Amino acid sequence: MTESTPFPDGFLWGGATAANQIEGAFDEGGKGLSIQDVLPRGILEPRTPAPTSDNLKQTAIDFYHRYADDIALFAEMGFTVFRFSIAWSRIFPNGDDEHPNEDGLAFYDRVLDELERHGIEPLVTISHYETPLAIADRFDGWISRKVIGLFERYVRVLFSRYGHRVRYWLTFNEINSVLHAPFMSGGINTPVAELSKTQLYQAIHHELVASALATKIGHETNPDIRVGCMVLGVPVYPLTPDPADVLAALETDHANLMFSDVHVRGRYPGYAQRYFRDHGIELEVTAADRELLAEHTVDFVSFSYYMSVCETADPAKRIAREGNLMGGVANPHLAESAWGWQIDPGGLRVILNQFWDRWNKPLFIVENGLGAHDDLVDGPDGPTVVDDYRIAYLNDHLVQVGEAIRDGVDVLGYCTWGPIDLVSASTAQMSKRYGFIHVDRSDDGTGTLTRTRKKSFHWYADVIASNGATLEARSDGCGVRSASDEPRSPW
Repeated sequence: MTESTPFPDGFLWGGATAANQIEGAFDEGGKGLSIQDVLPRGILEPRTPAPTSDNLKQTAIDFYHRYADDIALFAEMGFTVFRFSIAWSRIFPNGDDEHPNEDGLAFYDRVLDELERHGIEPLVTISHYETPLAIADRFDGWISRKVIGLFERYVRVLFSRYGHRVRYWLTFNEINSVLHAPFMSGGINTPVAELSKTQLYQAIHHELVASALATKIGHETNPDIRVGCMVLGVPVYPLTPDPADVLAALETDHANLMFSDVHVRGRYPGYAQRYFRDHGIELEVTAADRELLAEHTVDFVSFSYYMSVCETADPAKRIAREGNLMGGVANPHLAESAWGWQIDPGGLRVILNQFWDRWNKPLFIVENGLGAHDDLVDGPDGPTVVDDYRIAYLNDHLVQVGEAIRDGVDVLGYCTWGPIDLVSASTAQMSKRYGFIHVDRSDDGTGTLTRTRKKSFHWYADVIASNGATLEARSDGCGVRSASDEPRSPW
């Protein structure tokens, strides 16, 4: 940290993706089907009985064939980290195959070769909403304890193959999202209306045990490996000062915090045990489960951050935000994106402090970004996108990261979501764009897949090159205090 920037030397700057949203080649190289192949309209819609040709993820942005050129563009921006996921069904096409698929393993070898050539640290997600479809169909996903063993086989292959090339690993992407999207997050085939709380939390327990097992295997493979959990980071504010609203916010917060509490502390917290008792939830938890959870806690906590939510005890006011996976109540003080996601840069500082105070583990922001409609225009140096709105969004959030670091929070790095345009997880659209790099593809599947640098491409390159010194503290009505404003002292 210096006077010009709070970001420490070695801070990791980069971007994050998921295999199903960028790779394409859904039936090439021996890959099997995943749950994403029957979610052609995104995670907020029900699955289809079989894959359909209108699923943009079948081709996505063709990273499978264009990875070298895309990684070169990331290197041009100065990335020091790139988060990507490994498609489980590219390694074990049916999830329970006796032997891994060598073509799939070789593909990720090639990706790692390119990252190493450009000096970019890989950050690998083991399971990113890509459970093999056969596991969902045959085992009802993570409801079955048998899936722990299938995951263990998969993890052992990954660590054996890549454990001396990859230092940073994440087990399950946004593991707490299973509360809201059981099929997408947990491969759970049972319809939500028929899914009991006991079934849901048994599936959650199996994932938590599998995550601890992966941490154990990683540390045994290479003591330099660092394994983290990954959660949806959502600050929860009471809608009013009414104590009933404060309690409602606390209960929603607990539902999300439980996952990392178990990952970090190695046991279920008291509030979770009370919730199980109050709702008649009886879990099958073995002595071996308890031992794994207690002895193999994570090295760091990673999270996505897109929005905050409000909560209230008043049913008349409890109207969920459209398109918001985590529900919540609209905050009257915040603006929102074109997709109804409320914009709260200050909430990122709040949750960084909350997580650091609670767990005292290094934190890693592995997703943050703005989905927006972009227009390709002619610029002085050729086609571009003048995405000042994206620059403002990311700038304001990164300023708050800097403030959290000044608060004493240990932050390992920052990855924007979708450094290159990709297929949206929530809506399966291309028109919901996040990237610094425009990809010529439309919602109807047409386009050349040509890559074009946006204005934000050059802005982020400057941010990285300066280690955050070019960021601008400002206040524009988004609820973020400018550095020039007089702070209120709590002391």
